[in-house]
Amino acid sequence: MIKVEKLNHRGEDRFKLSFPFDPEMIEKVKHLNGARWSQTHHAWHLPFTKGAFEELKAVFPDIELSGFKHKKAEINTSEIVRKQEYPEVAKKEQSPQQVISAKSDWNKIIIEVSGRRIFIKMPKNDADIQFIRAINYARWDKSGFIWIIPNYGKNLDSITNYFGNRAHKIVIHETPDITRQGDKQEIGKNCLSMIKTKTGRLRLMFLYNELITEKIKKMPYYSWDKINKWWTIPFSENYVQQMKEVAQFAQYMVIYEEETPADKGVKRINEGDVPHYRKCPQEMILKLIEIRYSANTIKTYKVMFEEFINYYHKLEIDKIDEQQIIDFLRYLVMERKVSTSYQNQSINAIKFYYEKVLGGERKFYFVERPRKEKTLPTVLNEAEVVALFNSIDNIKHKCILMLAYSAGLRLGEIVRLRLSDIDRERMQIRVVQGKGKKDRYGKLSGKFLKIFDLYCNEKRPREYVFEGAAGKEYSPTSIQNIIKAAVQKAGIKKHTTMHTLRHSFATHSLENGTDLRYIQSMLGHENSKTTEIYTHITTKGFDQIISPLDNLDI
Repeated sequence: MIKVEKLNHRGEDRFKLSFPFDPEMIEKVKHLNGARWSQTHHAWHLPFTKGAFEELKAVFPDIELSGFKHKKAEINTSEIVRKQEYPEVAKKEQSPQQVISAKSDWNKIIIEVSGRRIFIKMPKNDADIQFIRAINYARWDKSGFIWIIPNYGKNLDSITNYFGNRAHKIVIHETPDITRQGDKQEIGKNCLSMIKTKTGRLRLMFLYNELITEKIKKMPYYSWDKINKWWTIPFSENYVQQMKEVAQFAQYMVIYEEETPADKGVKRINEGDVPHYRKCPQEMILKLIEIRYSANTIKTYKVMFEEFINYYHKLEIDKIDEQQIIDFLRYLVMERKVSTSYQNQSINAIKFYYEKVLGGERKFYFVERPRKEKTLPTVLNEAEVVALFNSIDNIKHKCILMLAYSAGLRLGEIVRLRLSDIDRERMQIRVVQGKGKKDRYGKLSGKFLKIFDLYCNEKRPREYVFEGAAGKEYSPTSIQNIIKAAVQKAGIKKHTTMHTLRHSFATHSLENGTDLRYIQSMLGHENSKTTEIYTHITTKGFDQIISPLDNLDI
């Protein structure tokens, strides 16, 4: 049992929690919002708020109160003083957006907080719009003519500080809710909110529940966000279903949402956008070749660096200083809205020029390098693969896609494959200088070989397996267009690329009983952990597993 009493800690009222030492109870208390340990009082304590007390009751129903008027497992809400952190907070019980909808306030800045969302109504102002767009997951609601921002972390503090005295009203609702398309849903102690993010993750929000938490920790690449107080796992339909089942078992209501796509941001600077467009310096390209960077990396660095130097097209390249580099990187995030990988590649390209080409000292630019969120790859099922192949009439196009799936080859490996790399006797495909400049062998499929022979008799390639104009390598862009058209014709709704066929090869091989070590070798993965992700995608055979307990005579 936990004893709860009022405590004044550093001038702030708190709930003091007293209980015998118990590691399991400590672990549960740690996960309560705002929980802290006091060395002075040798006790855990929580914010002296109604929400904190209700969360405590949800996790520990059997509590003992000390020093309160009411000795039952309830506290008179008048004893809990709500902190007035924001000016002009309206205390009337109003529905979300009710204040914002008032016609008399149409030309004023109104901020309304309802549960996990912040609603902002304001007159059009480019500076204000740019500020709001810089907040993660902020979106414009066309129907309500308002901005909607997640009420997480320091978003509310940032917004109130920014608008300051310009804010006509700031309204905070006591009852947390999530509003979606006009339907009001309350997030309470027995509710699990699941949101599919634009980055391919599944965000999970709920008051602490041991069963749900333990389930999340069994998922691959799970992550706890300490600032926003939510969990995330890779998105898949299978994981959504698993979380719904565990929530149902825990008697939790489930709310499922999908984030709306954000603005794409401004376009990349091209040759027609600035006068005297500058190309990537030749000495940088030569240095990349000298250090033996791959052709793809050289192409990427060239594009990235050209965008950077033409952003400052009025300045000499060597005169661009560190602060201007930081400003450009912020521009990529806030205005271009580029992906995390794009941002990292830009940083690497800029650092390469100033450190490797100019010979400058290594520097760290104080812009946080984003971590790429780990997601599960898209995989086609066997019926979808069959439909994809059957949708293609051109034998060359069919041969390309069948090769990608049958051997798990990358797009670049397919276009560089030569006829001499096909070993019919050993039924192997030799991949020369694959990713990481490594050679390896892949499996040559018998069914592919039959289609391949028909293709060779018809097209008669001379050097490369798939030849483009004048007998040169086939264009990667042409292959991407081939699969795009085939996916559309086959009616496949999943986002499918050539790399999807590689993922499907690995997953289906694992489901058919191929040892993971052989799959790693055929894919050319240096680290086995890269290959192990496919064990989290497949569910085939799980129903065949028998618990050792079921074999006991008890």
